[in-house]
Amino acid sequence: MTNLFTTGGPLRWLSGCYFFYFAILGALIPYLGVFFEHRGFDAAEIGFLMAIFMGTRIVAPNIWAMVADRRGLRAELVKLGSFTAAVGYLSFFYKGGFWYLAASLTFYTFFWNAILAQVEVLTLDTLGKNAHRYGSIRSYGSVGYIIWVVITGWLVNQWGAEMVLWVGLALFIGLFICSAPLPSSKALSSADTAKPKTPLVFNRAIVLFLLSALLLQASVGPFYGFFVLYLKKVGYSETVSGVFVAMGAFAEIFMFMVVPKLLRQFNLKTLMMFSMLMTAIRWCLVATMPEHVGALVVSQILHAFTFGLVHAASIQFVHRNFAKEHASKGQALYASMSFGLGGAIGNWISGHIWGDGSGAASVWLFSAGCALAAMVVVYFIPTSACKVETAAAD
Repeated sequence: MTNLFTTGGPLRWLSGCYFFYFAILGALIPYLGVFFEHRGFDAAEIGFLMAIFMGTRIVAPNIWAMVADRRGLRAELVKLGSFTAAVGYLSFFYKGGFWYLAASLTFYTFFWNAILAQVEVLTLDTLGKNAHRYGSIRSYGSVGYIIWVVITGWLVNQWGAEMVLWVGLALFIGLFICSAPLPSSKALSSADTAKPKTPLVFNRAIVLFLLSALLLQASVGPFYGFFVLYLKKVGYSETVSGVFVAMGAFAEIFMFMVVPKLLRQFNLKTLMMFSMLMTAIRWCLVATMPEHVGALVVSQILHAFTFGLVHAASIQFVHRNFAKEHASKGQALYASMSFGLGGAIGNWISGHIWGDGSGAASVWLFSAGCALAAMVVVYFIPTSACKVETAAAD
């Protein structure tokens, strides 16, 4: 990781974009439920609002991907998105009602959620033949997540839920600052855009992969929307809850470090199935033994599989199975179907299962079921679509 900052170049700023993008995720997602509860919303309303946070990923990445793949202006879209998201976030400070906050969330998360797929493509293009080293760049996002999930938990514990607003604003500004120096992408010429392109074909492997990604993120959605509320219900403070969440990100960083070795030994299908099994076990631990610190620690260590390994494998799957002219569309589809639609469905259903709090444990059993269903779907993906190219695993 140190080399990235000593050598300079676009990787430095891309690492910064990952840092602040996922710092926003760490500062907002675990504590928005607490923030909305502080504002007086019930569980169903919180689930709906959190679904918006995830749901804008369904539309935004795909719209921007069409522009990026046609015009090639990926860096420019990242800059525009980060700036507009920061400005739009200011609307969140007004103490409006349910529908006002829903509109505010929809606006600024639309632009925030749109940029990640472009950052992914820029990173893979910059790495070139060293695409297997993606994990070392992406790990900066995990560092940002760890730092700010802990800091935000402490701030909320000390000064209340309204601190979420100020932390979020600072991080959105940081994201824009890191995106501004990114080298401008070369706009495609009219001759380039006129060239016939290979049509995007949704074959069996891609359809099953997207379905499995949706199911897995439906199982993870409740973690983002209700995990801190669940721990508070059990008796943990926001500060302690933040430490638990950070443990998962620490495990994720370790996984990103060993992913290149795993890619040399196993195909993507095996890695994804095993990760989904570990995810199901994780949610069962959360459902049945939340009072036991050791069980919660183990459950958070398993985040290395829930996100770290399965995400790295998924990025490689998309990189392998989508042609270069559809690179942005591939990353956008993965983001929208998994973190977008899957996360939104998971949050929405969880809000109804949670109810008055009596169904809290059942939320995690629902999550475990979704993870197992995702594993079954991956089993039917053709193995030929899950091989890692030798050059990408060195």
